[in-house]
Amino acid sequence: MIKVVLIDDHEMVRMGVSAYLSTEEDIDIAGEAADGKEGVNLVREHKPDVVLMDLIMDEMDGIEATRLITSEFPNTKVIVLTSFYDDEQVYPAIEAGAFSYLLKTSKAHTIAEAIRAAMNGESKVEAEVTKKMMKKMRYPDQMLHETLTTRELEVLALIGEGKTNQEIADDLYIGIKTVKTHVSHILSKLEVDDRTQIAVYAHRHGLVK
Repeated sequence: MIKVVLIDDHEMVRMGVSAYLSTEEDIDIAGEAADGKEGVNLVREHKPDVVLMDLIMDEMDGIEATRLITSEFPNTKVIVLTSFYDDEQVYPAIEAGAFSYLLKTSKAHTIAEAIRAAMNGESKVEAEVTKKMMKKMRYPDQMLHETLTTRELEVLALIGEGKTNQEIADDLYIGIKTVKTHVSHILSKLEVDDRTQIAVYAHRHGLVK
């Protein structure tokens, strides 16, 4: 029987995951916690084989909890189960000792499979996370904006100045559709979700003229 502790601050997530895993004959939910601090104490009490760990929580986040658990209980496998897979979450979690990294969009049977795989020493990492990690390994010293074209850098700088698509089109003497295409490419290459994040990136890296 694989003993599992579930740490997540969302009650509905805990209920759903726990309900499914409880139907698995070889998995036992030993305890549930709503934050990292409570979770670490549960691990100390139950000494589980596997911990399903959320990352963003009050009291103590999942990264710090993972670091404490893997340090104190090196044989316990921590499987991250989160909604986030940006650089600020993935790499610190892996460095803290996370064994596998899954997203909450994973199918229930995928989580069960990851638990069993962990017992066999096999890590499972969500495809989106693997892609991000491989890109980081391939270009470890390259800033994301270094992948932008000259025109995309110009559009980036103007977004950083707070200009609209129409204003950018007027400044660069290009069509509005062309601007939108450049913005779409910039969003993808910088791995951000909206114009505000583009502007923040531009200022953070000194790309605004």
